[in-house]
Amino acid sequence: NAGTEADVYISIYGERGDTGSRQLTRSQKPEKFLKGQTDIFAVEAVHLGQLYKIVIGHNGLGSGNGWFLDKVVIKDPVTDLDYTFLCHRWLDQGQDDGNIARELTVTGTSVFPGRQELELKRVESWAAEKWKFQEGNILQFYNRLTHGFICLNPDSTVDALGDKKNNYGKVSFMWMHA
Repeated sequence: NAGTEADVYISIYGERGDTGSRQLTRSQKPEKFLKGQTDIFAVEAVHLGQLYKIVIGHNGLGSGNGWFLDKVVIKDPVTDLDYTFLCHRWLDQGQDDGNIARELTVTGTSVFPGRQELELKRVESWAAEKWKFQEGNILQFYNRLTHGFICLNPDSTVDALGDKKNNYGKVSFMWMHA
C-alpha cells in the first residue's frame, strides 16, 4: 500500500522562479505511482537556473491514496545536471505526520548523496525497531552453540545460557524447490 491513486502535483523552485503547481499526468509507465516503481515525467518550463526545492503532494482523493515517496530526481536538460530531493516519508493522512504534501530541499552537493540516503534509512529502521527497546521488553537472541536463547533483561542483566525449552521466538523454515 505504498503507491497512490490520487492526483500528484509538483512545484519546482529555482534561482530564476518556479513552475507553479503542475499535475504529473503522463508517466512512461502504463500505471503511475505503484509501490517500488520509478515513474518518469516530462515537465515543460522555462529554465529555472539552479534548483533548490520542490513541493510535491497529492489531492488525497481515491481509495488507497496514501503514498510513500522515496525521492525525486530532476534532470536538467540544459545543464545536464541531476538534482536529488530525498523524501523517504509517507504522504498520507493516516501515516507519519499526516501530511499529504512535502517541501523538499535539494541534496547538498557538499554532502555525498548516498550518505544522506543511508542516514534516512537508518532513521527509518530505528523507527520500525525501537519498540524492542521499550521498558519491560526482554530481547532474546538464539544461540546456535548452546541451542538456547541469550536474554537481555530489562534490569540490564544478561542470561547467556538461556532456557533451552523456551520456544518463544524460534522460527522454523521449510524450503521447497520447484
